[in-house]
Amino acid sequence: MTDTPIYQQHLDKTPANFTPLSPLSYLERTAAVYPDYASVVYGDRRYTWAETYARCRRLTSALAGRGVGPGETVSIIAANIPELYEAHFGVPMAGAVLNAINTRLDAPIIAFILNHAEAKVLLVDPEFSGVVKQALGQVDHDILVIDIEDPSFDGGERLGNLTYEGLLDEGDPDFDWSLPADEWDAIALNYTSGTTGNPKGVVYHHRGAALNATSNILTWGMPQHSIYLWTLPMFHCNGWCFPWTMAANAGTSVCLRAVRDEPIYRAFRDEGVTHFCGAPIVLNMLANAPDHLKDFSQQIKVMTAGAPPPAKVIEAMEGMGVEVTHVYGLTETYGPSVVCAWKDEWNEKGAEDRAALKVRQGVKYVALSGLMVADPETMEPVPSDGETMGEIFMQGNIVMKGYLKNAEATDKAFKGGWFASGDLGVMHPDGYVALKDRSKDIIISGGENISSVEVEDTLYKHPAVMEAAVVARPDEKWGETPCAFVELKPQAEASETDIIAFCRDQMAHFKAPKTVVFGALPKTSTGKIQKFILRDRARELS
Repeated sequence: MTDTPIYQQHLDKTPANFTPLSPLSYLERTAAVYPDYASVVYGDRRYTWAETYARCRRLTSALAGRGVGPGETVSIIAANIPELYEAHFGVPMAGAVLNAINTRLDAPIIAFILNHAEAKVLLVDPEFSGVVKQALGQVDHDILVIDIEDPSFDGGERLGNLTYEGLLDEGDPDFDWSLPADEWDAIALNYTSGTTGNPKGVVYHHRGAALNATSNILTWGMPQHSIYLWTLPMFHCNGWCFPWTMAANAGTSVCLRAVRDEPIYRAFRDEGVTHFCGAPIVLNMLANAPDHLKDFSQQIKVMTAGAPPPAKVIEAMEGMGVEVTHVYGLTETYGPSVVCAWKDEWNEKGAEDRAALKVRQGVKYVALSGLMVADPETMEPVPSDGETMGEIFMQGNIVMKGYLKNAEATDKAFKGGWFASGDLGVMHPDGYVALKDRSKDIIISGGENISSVEVEDTLYKHPAVMEAAVVARPDEKWGETPCAFVELKPQAEASETDIIAFCRDQMAHFKAPKTVVFGALPKTSTGKIQKFILRDRARELS
């Protein structure tokens, strides 16, 4: 007899029954099964899956030939173009870690990222050569700079002695690459926004990337060979893992350099787009676009996140035939990790009621193990009453490895076996989470908590309002009061008095804005409104 449990006797992991999970295997399979299907479209450039796989292997081979090895960082700063898509495979196939940099960052932050990540190679889109040139002057080590050439972009300058296509010419299209030895190996490095200091480097592993990529398909119910439009930046949480999703889906990625209403609607029509992702601000732009652009006939699905989308925006999108799926997540959770899973019985409700349900963030993704709303001090779950606020916590395989070279921040983020999101929300009786605010965005007025999200949702109901954001304005009497920043629709008119009165008619008076400022709202490249700028403006008003 032996004390070893029977299911541990002679039942070991071997190459026959175990390989590390990695989204890189999706590209290999799709290229073998669907070699002649369209993989990537960018204007006149059209690639098949066989061609994309060969280009990625050439990139892998060339990087290896240039001395890039496992665990080393390859950075790229680019718009949504085929080269950025290929880097999501070619870089990690070499064992290296892909660092896709936010294209809206300034030179000092780009330099910080290149230094902190110890980047060995930097691929540069000509559109961003100016700011990158400044950043390279602040980098403390040698970097191999590769210039991406894009004939469709007029401008930019060469920064290195080698082009991307020249690099690929050095590579072997039949290069014999391998999966990582350990699925816990890093695949990507993404930096947070860094609005309150230097950004933190969030490390993803192959296992999490593979699981979230397939979870996107399952959660969204994506049919095979879907046609996906890149309006979401591929640098943002690696495009919510959709570069790898589309390889698993054997679908087509339609690349788009600029996110504007006319080229988006043209892609809908000309390329037969079936799916796209975007922040609520992108949906709002499309909903308010001229009617003559909206001439597509197919069913289109959009996945939205970033900030709770106003119910009116959801209602407008679905009114023109675009089905909205609301998700929620963070850079630290590979992008979307919570979804407002739809139920057939809700289809019988009116448009306004359906939109109100879709505003909720929802339930955990297929790949997420745990989701709770809890008191951040005691870690006790709050009552599921839809009213008691707590912090949102997540747990599972699609939570980051941690922050690069920042053990203190990693330990702070991982609390009691959970990832602390820093977001505040409530748990409804049906188990659906609803986000109420970032902890830093809650307005405390006269001792009462006011959710900026709730006020914003009310503002979007005003017929003249195009975009809105609410922050705290310091107040001698109340401590803080809601200050609304509003951009009106073209040709629309409304006064501060009109906006405040409208809100007071819709909600408790103490929650209504006390100040309204009109004008364009500052945004990030992913469409998020930059509230830290608005907070500064609100403080200046006081």
